[in-house]
Amino acid sequence: MGYQYILFYKPYNVLSQFSEGSTPPTSDSASRLTLKDFVPIADVYPVGRLDRDSEGLMLLTDHGQVQHRLSNPRFAHPRTYWVQVEHRPAPPALAQLRQGVTIKGYRTRPCQVALMATDPPLPLREPPIRYRQSIPTAWLEMTLQEGKNRQVRRMTAAVGHPTLRLVRVAIAHLGLGNLEPGQWRFVTPRERQDLLQL
Repeated sequence: MGYQYILFYKPYNVLSQFSEGSTPPTSDSASRLTLKDFVPIADVYPVGRLDRDSEGLMLLTDHGQVQHRLSNPRFAHPRTYWVQVEHRPAPPALAQLRQGVTIKGYRTRPCQVALMATDPPLPLREPPIRYRQSIPTAWLEMTLQEGKNRQVRRMTAAVGHPTLRLVRVAIAHLGLGNLEPGQWRFVTPRERQDLLQL
């Protein structure tokens, strides 16, 4: 049997691992969900991570070489996010994000950032984000070539626009497509071929 490659739409409040492992306990530990609550395939592992409070596309595989290559910062590949932020960023803030910002002594690489004209077609989040009538929100599409811990959230905060909701919609050529939160599917033969060429 060949290697397995799975695309999974991680919902909000789900750990991007198959067991709680060494994750510090919290008051809601009893209800903590992990990947094993959604994906009944043995011996596959996530390529990269999404924070518990982030949503969207994850790639799971048992192919160690692919996992290593896509997780290693030396081998850059695009990751695209839809990001809901507080207030509507002005052109200087968008330019700053594109050029890179300094976070904890690290300068992020240049990235693609676009202000979305309309809200993206996403399912409602459970629980919904906190809505405050006095603070408008906007959506950005951000494509990064790197994936440091909580990087998108730290980048938007650095330019004065805290992230309210974060959804990864693509990893390289792989996209969410018609998946709904909690759903998964195997990659197509063409997706697999392109994946192995990364």
